[in-house]
Amino acid sequence: MKPFEFIKAASTEEAVAALAEHGPGIRILAGGTDLLVDLKHAGQSPGVVMDVSGIDDLGAISVDDDGLHIGAGATHTAIMTDPLIAEHAPAMIDAAHTVGAVQTRNLGTIGGNLVTCVPSMDSGPVLVALEADVILAGASGIRRLALTEFFVGPRKTILAAGEMLVDIVIPKANLGKPAGFIKFGLRKGQALALVNAASAAWIEDGQFAAPRIALGAVAPVVIRCEAAEAALDGQPVSDAVIAEAAKIAAGEAKPIDDFRASKSYRLDLIEVGVRRTLAAAAGLKGE
Repeated sequence: MKPFEFIKAASTEEAVAALAEHGPGIRILAGGTDLLVDLKHAGQSPGVVMDVSGIDDLGAISVDDDGLHIGAGATHTAIMTDPLIAEHAPAMIDAAHTVGAVQTRNLGTIGGNLVTCVPSMDSGPVLVALEADVILAGASGIRRLALTEFFVGPRKTILAAGEMLVDIVIPKANLGKPAGFIKFGLRKGQALALVNAASAAWIEDGQFAAPRIALGAVAPVVIRCEAAEAALDGQPVSDAVIAEAAKIAAGEAKPIDDFRASKSYRLDLIEVGVRRTLAAAAGLKGE
């Protein structure tokens, strides 16, 4: 690891000012579970590393008229144990449980998981299925956009120079929306996802309403399966309807062949994952 300057921000405003002052040579340290690995193998020093782990607001989880706010600095363990998450978005707890080992969950943050932007991220699908927004702060001010717009490509987000992710918001209209999450890996724990899936839907008069299906590790970024959602919306809750939506969702994905799994196996996993998460959202027993 090459030498670098280390600074510690005491507030979001201080962090944003430091980003503006130091330019693209600065890196943000929150939990460090990804950054420290990157620094060990970096060809050159980042120049400045800024620790934001002491900014209380970044770790806050709260509810207001806007929705459920999850600070970018909230750890996976905090999400797993927070009563507001349990009440309003319990599928996030299921996703957080699948992140790394205990030490990783204790240190790693949801913001870091999203900003690192690997296609197999565990936090992304549930948030996409619940139509979360992200709040970005920079010298030019605050901007809010859909999480799906935040993801650009593998390890690439829409963050501009001098910006940082400060908050994730699940809109008030989606609080308590029934949802399910599942992750398939080569082993039960400490494994990258071969496929992960999340589904959310209201059930009104025995029919799916506003269904949302999201997949990870099957495309360059976490995706929504909009054709499957459209086919499902307004349909009666049944195994046959769910199975058809799962087939359509698999057709929207673009999984790859690699040393961990073949494309065809991943396509099979997509169908299974969508069936199970839709069944969970609908309150069915599932497979």
